[in-house]
Amino acid sequence: MSKIRGKNTRPEVLFRMRLVRQRVAGFRMHYGPHKIDFAWPEKRIAIFIDGCFWHGCPEHGRRPKTHKAYWNQHIDENMRRDESVGNELSGEGWRVIRIWEHTVKRDLNGRVAVQRHRGAGARPGVGRDEDHLAGGD
Repeated sequence: MSKIRGKNTRPEVLFRMRLVRQRVAGFRMHYGPHKIDFAWPEKRIAIFIDGCFWHGCPEHGRRPKTHKAYWNQHIDENMRRDESVGNELSGEGWRVIRIWEHTVKRDLNGRVAVQRHRGAGARPGVGRDEDHLAGGD
């Protein structure tokens, strides 16, 4: 497990490349004590890119068949921590957006509605906000 990255994962790099390509400025990576993946501190917007395996994606998160007790506990703890961190940040006035890794990878053409993340109508609170990543023609 020492080879598993905690930051600068492939989905994070793809998302950052889109932000740079669209000239979105003012974000910080791995910000604060909660290590927010992408943060706009002035606007109090936090975006987390969650890996499907590590955060229990209902669509792609596969639980291993060996060492079930260990992995179930590990993934469940991650999910509880995600909720706790989201609630704490929301209580401090942050808009928390969580995006699944598969959503970032699926949007290969880079049509990301980043302006929504910068505060133009982004939904406050905690939860999955994949509508803000949906591209449109």
